[in-house]
Amino acid sequence: MDIIQKLRSNLAVHIIGSVILLLVIFGLIVSTVGYISFDNAIRHEYAVTTYHIADTAAAVVNGDHLEDYLAGERKEEYFETKRALDIYCHKINVSLIYVILVDRSDYGRFVSVLNPVNNNVDNTAYTEWELGYQRNTTNDEYRQKYRAIYEQEAPYETVYRIHTTDGQHPHITTLAPVKKSDGSVAAILCVQRPVREIRDTTRPYLIIIACTTALLALVASLSAAFLIRKQFVVPLQRVSEEATRFARENTKGEELGVISRYQELLNLAKSIDTMETDMIRYMENLTTITAEKERIGAELSLASRIQENSIPTIFPPFPERSEFDLYASMDAARQVGGDFYNFLLLDDDHLALVIGDVSGKGIPAALFMMVSNILITERARMGGSPSEILTFVNHELCAHNTAEMFVTVWLGILEISTGKLTAVSAGHEYPVLKTADGPFELVKDKHGFVIGGMDMVRYKDYELQLTPGSKLFIYTDGVPEATDAHNEMFGTERMLAALNSHPEASPRQLLQNVRASVDAFVQDAEQFDDLTMLCLEYKGVQ
Repeated sequence: MDIIQKLRSNLAVHIIGSVILLLVIFGLIVSTVGYISFDNAIRHEYAVTTYHIADTAAAVVNGDHLEDYLAGERKEEYFETKRALDIYCHKINVSLIYVILVDRSDYGRFVSVLNPVNNNVDNTAYTEWELGYQRNTTNDEYRQKYRAIYEQEAPYETVYRIHTTDGQHPHITTLAPVKKSDGSVAAILCVQRPVREIRDTTRPYLIIIACTTALLALVASLSAAFLIRKQFVVPLQRVSEEATRFARENTKGEELGVISRYQELLNLAKSIDTMETDMIRYMENLTTITAEKERIGAELSLASRIQENSIPTIFPPFPERSEFDLYASMDAARQVGGDFYNFLLLDDDHLALVIGDVSGKGIPAALFMMVSNILITERARMGGSPSEILTFVNHELCAHNTAEMFVTVWLGILEISTGKLTAVSAGHEYPVLKTADGPFELVKDKHGFVIGGMDMVRYKDYELQLTPGSKLFIYTDGVPEATDAHNEMFGTERMLAALNSHPEASPRQLLQNVRASVDAFVQDAEQFDDLTMLCLEYKGVQ
């Protein structure tokens, strides 16, 4: 048992064994692919040649006289055709040739006209159908192929019966049209041919390729095992032993030196020597580094609290106002983020709503976010339309934007008494609006340029009319671009579905529904972007 345990944990055994296993698997795959390709080629060629056999036989049959044969007329011509097909059946070594007239109403029945049989080909026991013999179509596959031949959708059709359950030998049946003099299809001529020849052809090929692959795999495995052990395993064992010694003793050891002729292993040995020196130095400075990390963590925590305090977080924010209800949330991807939202009463009849998303993440984005939020808020208090406010803020940010950051913004001002919402978009996501009796739908507004990107930009307002029961949902791109473990995005369609799952819900519940849908979609995937949402329900003047 000890020997087995050592072999299981031995690097050489695992590497060499893996190489041998991969070579064997590769050989099996190559053999299988080669066999399948060869078999498919043989089958295709077999089907084509069978079609030519059937097409040649069909040329013997006079399609204009088949109904006469069934009526007992033209007997001499019928027997001459029958003898010709019978001779052809034996000369060409096929099991069956039969000509049938199919009921074209549903292709579910047919009547036999001609049926030569050659049981010597495959040691079968077929019985020749008499003239006028009627039978139901075997299955839906045959019905479809009959229809394709009669409607001339295909020049021929082939049915493979490789795995039979009715006692018949494996065979293929090729169907070819028997045409009248005007070119229409009068009947179908079928040639049944055993597939024994395919197996007889592929079996030697399979044996040869299997033996060749096995021999090559054995030679390659032995050569690879010798080379890998000498050039890789032994040097790696030396590196492993030195790393184990250092982990146990934490002292500088003898340098590994030149352990291999390969540069990668030489670099690895050099890296081990360097690592020992660096690790000793690191352990000496570990206390200082840990203290610095704790200080940075405390500062980030403080920055996160400051950022949280820069946006309103108490809900309901205006409990004395019954004309509307709103709720907002922000979840940063890191301790601090670049998203922001805000809302404020400019006077008794005007409510400003704003949401933004700063380019980048982390502390720089958080600082730019706070500056942008303050500028927008203070400029909005001074009055003016949303476009005038963003034009001013854009100018101020561009004048002092050495970091070349920018922010997308959606700003709206609601006239509470009438429900008229005047808004402007600076490259932000489309808002979502629900009328009183309708579903949540995207409002594809016209996007202006981002804030802070270029000075002298002018923005254009647009209007939305809210009625009692209307709901407005605005968000940052962290919602539709939330990504699962397969790099698939949540998307606006899923976002709208989450909103419309309970459209009558309150703004708080609507945001919770969207967040729950996002969490269920991404599951354990890491959150890469800030996720910010705001929802307003307009109730109107009571």
